[in-house]
Amino acid sequence: MSDDARDRSWWRSAVVYQIYPRSFADSDGDGVGDLGGVLQRLDHLEHLGVDVVWLSPVYRSPQADNGYDISDYTDIDPLFGTLEQLDELVAGLHARGIRLLMDLVVNHTSDEHPWFVDSRSSRHSPRRDWYVWRDARPGTTPGEPGSEPNNWGSFFSGSAWQWDEQTGQYYLHLFDRKQPDLNWENPEVRAAVHAMMRWWLDRGVDGFRMDVINFISKTAGLPDAPAVPGRPYANAFELFADGPRIHEFLAEMTREVFAGRSGAYLTVGEMPGVTPEQARLYTDPERDEVDMVFQFEHVSLDTDPLDKFAWRGLELVDLKHSLHRWQDALAERGWNSLYWNNHDQPRAVSRFGDDDPRWWAASAKALATVLHGLRGTPYVYQGEEIGMTNFPFTSADQHRDVEAVNYYATVVQQGLDEREALTGLARVGRDNARTPVQWDATAHAGFTTGRPWLAVNPNASWLNVAAQRDDPHSVLAHYRTLIRLRHEVAVLVEGRTTLLLPHDPQLWCYTRDDGRSRLLVVANLGREPREVPLDPSWSGAQLLLGNLTGTPAVLDAADLTLAGWDARMYLTRS
Repeated sequence: MSDDARDRSWWRSAVVYQIYPRSFADSDGDGVGDLGGVLQRLDHLEHLGVDVVWLSPVYRSPQADNGYDISDYTDIDPLFGTLEQLDELVAGLHARGIRLLMDLVVNHTSDEHPWFVDSRSSRHSPRRDWYVWRDARPGTTPGEPGSEPNNWGSFFSGSAWQWDEQTGQYYLHLFDRKQPDLNWENPEVRAAVHAMMRWWLDRGVDGFRMDVINFISKTAGLPDAPAVPGRPYANAFELFADGPRIHEFLAEMTREVFAGRSGAYLTVGEMPGVTPEQARLYTDPERDEVDMVFQFEHVSLDTDPLDKFAWRGLELVDLKHSLHRWQDALAERGWNSLYWNNHDQPRAVSRFGDDDPRWWAASAKALATVLHGLRGTPYVYQGEEIGMTNFPFTSADQHRDVEAVNYYATVVQQGLDEREALTGLARVGRDNARTPVQWDATAHAGFTTGRPWLAVNPNASWLNVAAQRDDPHSVLAHYRTLIRLRHEVAVLVEGRTTLLLPHDPQLWCYTRDDGRSRLLVVANLGREPREVPLDPSWSGAQLLLGNLTGTPAVLDAADLTLAGWDARMYLTRS
């Protein structure tokens, strides 16, 4: 490991908090969260004890995909505030010992970005090759279905190609048609992105979470993907994910953007479909690509690979095996990011836990205990620290997410099962993560004085920050303790992970060992009590944290029974 890489190891004991600003806090009453709202809630972040804030996009944007369609990388959208407020946020966080991670979206831009406006103006534009333009398929009628350059489908339904009447070619958009893909094969594109990143670092930002960054290198020639019977467009994932030049592009980014800077920055690569073997390469400190990856294996187990809204249930054994496969793969080299929630995932308590009010708090704490005990950098998504749950969606018009809206429209158009579609959207739709943070029991949960852009969950009347802040047994207090332990207990940072009882359908148990201390995590992820068989050497271990009152302070390994949703951490010296 290089000296610079060693200097950057601070993030191994850090905890990251993600803010989705649209839904965090609204300071001006327009119903949309903003930077002013974030500034008003900095004391909550300090109280929680987090080390890094990941801020979802606040750049200038038409908001076709809630800010992930950027029209100006070096300005703030008026919806969220001003550049001066962003500077104030950097200063306010730094004063509290918290770093700021900006969300970087450079696989694509908005179609309203000046780069694309120029590229679209003429086939002879100097920036024409900054995006991916192609002629219609030979022998077809340009602009008609089936004339697209290849059969790639968009993540947001339909073709991944949009016909441009003015210049007579198609442009590629893996996401919404208003999100054209940049052409990373063009060195001018890469240089422009690097310059923009340096601009933000010079402004005081401490790093970047890079959206779908493993999509920036596509397979040469953009060939057709294998066709799917009954579907006009195919899943071309293998042709644009982890492409032939991806490692070259990321290493170049590190050299051009971060060389010569202090070691306080952090780079996180969101990489859908990445395997543990690939992640070892991406996060190998000797390669200087990214510090950690965001992978999606464990949050894809309960849905159909060809239809993310076709919910199919989940077995705990599969979830354990997935996360521990990543623990084993990155045990010696590389690094894990640990998360249950983010802005693209439903709420963990409703997905993996038990959101019945009788079990809600215990299951929220149990899930937190299991995740934060693993090796890697934990992420807390806004509202997760109080155990926010899924919204009780019942109709299509309650959804705002472009992916959900397009999906339901396609279901209706194709005459598919609308009830089944609504069930899937309610279970795993992204809007579950985007309902406003529940600050208190006042109107609109203290999120806004206006009408919120997305409805507040009705359970905000009892599930909110104010109700938990001074309660030592609350979900919030449990998260505060887990974050403190991450900072104080060395084995939580570097200890090797060993899964116990791998095939048990209800118990999640594992150990951590760094040669000096041993940590035991035991959790019952179900309502029925369970006995836990343990090695006798664990007798006498001290309780670090439990999620239920009355938990014995010293472990008796010969007689351990966990109540429903009972989770504990024990520590002993090797």
